[in-house]
Amino acid sequence: MLLFNLEHDSSKNLLPQGGTVNYFGKIFSPSQADHFVNELVQNIEWRNDEALMFGKRIVTKRKVAWYGEKPFAYTYSKTTKLALPWTKTLLELKAAIEEKTAETFNSCLLNLYHNGNEGMGWHSDDEKQLKKDGTIASLSFGAERKFAFKHKENKEVISLKLEHGSLLVMNGETQTQWLHRLPPTKLISQMRINLTFRTIVA
Repeated sequence: MLLFNLEHDSSKNLLPQGGTVNYFGKIFSPSQADHFVNELVQNIEWRNDEALMFGKRIVTKRKVAWYGEKPFAYTYSKTTKLALPWTKTLLELKAAIEEKTAETFNSCLLNLYHNGNEGMGWHSDDEKQLKKDGTIASLSFGAERKFAFKHKENKEVISLKLEHGSLLVMNGETQTQWLHRLPPTKLISQMRINLTFRTIVA
């Protein structure tokens, strides 16, 4: 696949301490990114996400999907999902980011945010099923949204805008030392799709 020319310095670590975050910027052309949005909307088995909070099961407006090379069980927010088999589009995207990052991934969690009212609170991707200090590659399509990191001890916050067709990579102790979130905003009415490619360990 022909990847888009980069304007960002992907070697720069956006975090001042305790982890590594690299932003590659747009790795797909606008037309490529639009194509992937259409493919993902139409061919992914989206479901409303569920979480158990204070003994109550909450169903979110945001939709999710979980895919992988095996039917991996993935538990977060006290709910468990079994991975569906890769689609052709997901394999194409996985190959593209593996080329960019020189890493390999065996699973992908997808989120569909219908508009800016839907977001994600502070959290770390540190579930026990994930490879400890493993690489997580995050692809963004659709609406440009603010994304933020907060250090767990000194509360320092680092923010950036994630563009349509862009790649963000989290490495090392990022999940141990930092939280991250997608803050909601009333200023955005467009949809955003996010894919986080991960490594599940047996």
